[in-house]
Amino acid sequence: MNSTRPSLRTHCLSPARTRRPIDRPVGPATYARMFPDLESFQADEAFLHALGRSGGVCDCGDVADSPESLSSTAAGWPIFGQFVAHDITADRSALQSRADTAALRNARTPRLDLDCLYGDGPVGQPFLFQRDDPAKFLLGADGADVPRNAEGIAILSDPRNDSHMLVSQLHLAMLKVHNAIVDDVRQRPVPEDQVFETAAREMRWQYQSIVLHEFLPALAGQSLVDQVVDEGTRFFRPEDQPFIPLEFADAAYRYGHCQIRHKYQLNRQSEPVPVFPDLLGFRPVPRERMVDWTLFFDAPGSPGAQRAKKIDGRLVRSLIQLPVAITGECTIEDYHSLAVRDLQRGQGVGLPSGESVARRVGAKPLTPDEVGLGSVGWNGETPLWYYILREADVRTGGDQLGPVGGRIVTEVLVGLIDRDPVSVRSADRSWQSRGTLAGLLGLVAATAAR
Repeated sequence: MNSTRPSLRTHCLSPARTRRPIDRPVGPATYARMFPDLESFQADEAFLHALGRSGGVCDCGDVADSPESLSSTAAGWPIFGQFVAHDITADRSALQSRADTAALRNARTPRLDLDCLYGDGPVGQPFLFQRDDPAKFLLGADGADVPRNAEGIAILSDPRNDSHMLVSQLHLAMLKVHNAIVDDVRQRPVPEDQVFETAAREMRWQYQSIVLHEFLPALAGQSLVDQVVDEGTRFFRPEDQPFIPLEFADAAYRYGHCQIRHKYQLNRQSEPVPVFPDLLGFRPVPRERMVDWTLFFDAPGSPGAQRAKKIDGRLVRSLIQLPVAITGECTIEDYHSLAVRDLQRGQGVGLPSGESVARRVGAKPLTPDEVGLGSVGWNGETPLWYYILREADVRTGGDQLGPVGGRIVTEVLVGLIDRDPVSVRSADRSWQSRGTLAGLLGLVAATAAR
């Protein structure tokens, strides 16, 4: 039987274990404002609900996906973006009108360290790993699904990665990539008790490299990414421990909600279906719902992938009318709308207006006509989340984030990587990336087919 050396490094410890003095204490992960001196945006909650509810400005209705509604971005990137979000943020506080931001705690570490994948590692959470080979992740039956218990509940470090079948299958693919790296590490002169840590480190570097060289350039533009990587961050500058800015977690990084299509073709044999209710998670993935990733990411030798919806300020109906399995029972009917929840969350934590952030970062603010809320009688400044969506539409045609959204997202993700002393930015020069995300997904798919 193979074995791994017990590891007590912080990257294998969840925040829940900070109560015990193992190795060294890990401070509680927090949220804070990126622009703390900017005045909070305030609007009547009735306006926020009218903006985001079914039939409101943010509802794009049941209109089918069309060339006019779709962007140049491959449809899989918003799913990868959700995976990244679950890796670095988990605010488990209740939705409320006014939140005590000092009391908010992040259940994830503010590092791109695949905490959502590795959890406490094979020592702290052995049920995530194979009994006879704990350097490798446990997979579901025939490797076709994430592992599940007898009731079909996914056995994952982060249960949110089973909220729908697209993200659960991306999680499964990441488990398989790690296992493939383990096989590769064992071909080298690496002692068996160091195989897991070596493979996990290389997996993190591969993941961070994808964020820096594929995900961010497609989302915010190569020139902005190059500037932040070369010159450092201008506005996200934590003095001590890294934190997650609320402007990022509750506004800018919720851009992906706008990129979800009405329907997705999952494989070459299936008909297109919406995310909800057809791809609702928290249950085993049937064979007919298995994803062919060449339909989601552009891969050499394959036809072009489906495209994501434009970032334009409107969400598809399946997100405006979320199922109870996602929201829980809601006493306020409008809380079934993800747009209402995003708007409510942003105001609840006291985010500034989009125009005030634009002025701070040196971007030209959108005009009221460009924001387009005059039709509902609103002539004030704009909730940051909605502003960022409209900015993307006005400035880039919905293909990328604009200057405010792009600046916040790029600075935070690059900043978190730069402030991690064991990130890919500190990797030995001899380390080489294993290729693109599409290439890795194709590799694990080819391995499973053999």
